[in-house]
Amino acid sequence: MTDPTRHNLPAGYLPPKVWAPQASHGGTFASINSPQSGARYEHVLPVGRHPLQLYSQGTPNGQKVTILLEELLAAGHSGAEYDAWLVDIFKGEQFASGFVDINPNSKIPALVDHSTAPATRVFESGSILVYLAERFGAFLPREGQARAETFNWLMWQMGSAPFVGGGLGHFYAYAPIKIQYAIDRYAMETKRQLHVLDTHLARNEYLAGGQYSIADMAVWPWYPGSLMGVYGADEFLQVEQYTHLLRWYHAIAARPAVARGRVVNRTSGAPGEGLRERHDAADFASLS
Repeated sequence: MTDPTRHNLPAGYLPPKVWAPQASHGGTFASINSPQSGARYEHVLPVGRHPLQLYSQGTPNGQKVTILLEELLAAGHSGAEYDAWLVDIFKGEQFASGFVDINPNSKIPALVDHSTAPATRVFESGSILVYLAERFGAFLPREGQARAETFNWLMWQMGSAPFVGGGLGHFYAYAPIKIQYAIDRYAMETKRQLHVLDTHLARNEYLAGGQYSIADMAVWPWYPGSLMGVYGADEFLQVEQYTHLLRWYHAIAARPAVARGRVVNRTSGAPGEGLRERHDAADFASLS
């Protein structure tokens, strides 16, 4: 009888009754991944002079928050001044005790608002966007359909991005071997999501209609930002087909606050393209 597992990868593989981590599975992040949460070493996080303290990295999720903070400052909300400290996830700094105290899930970004007593911790990028938008009364409609639409697209992004990052991004760019089934599975879903956005933006200037909001700031770094930058999959997915999405993407990219926010805590790219830490608006002058 032909072995039905001969085409499995590796050949003959079947999931065990009880899963256990392998000694080495290779790939990016393999050396720091663990099935257990919690701090791995003691480290007190630095605190700057502003009430808002951000601990992050310039990944798509990190960019959401720094874009909003820069947009708030550009809109005249001086209370949105912030310190942005780099938490290098490639070095495992998200497992430091101080960071885990803010976010027990050890994912960037995380925010501490020292203007409250006691200080307020906020983790998960979508939660931070809502917290800041409500605190400053900006980029989140207060009522009606526009508010509902903003939350619709914000939650859409939070639920959809794992297919792009943990799915396509991992198997296309990070995995130690190329698995056609996995890449095809996530490419199909990513292209469907791109079509969802392109279809919607054919009829709307912004995601929530005619009003720029935190929904746009949440989606923009991922679609198609991560595909063109982080994962280099724009040609693979034929991103140029989605003309309405690209119109929206380039319009937002042209905003000065977005240009600033997207480089904060950035470690990738050529020297001078990223700002490892941000403590004052004058820090941007150091960029090439």
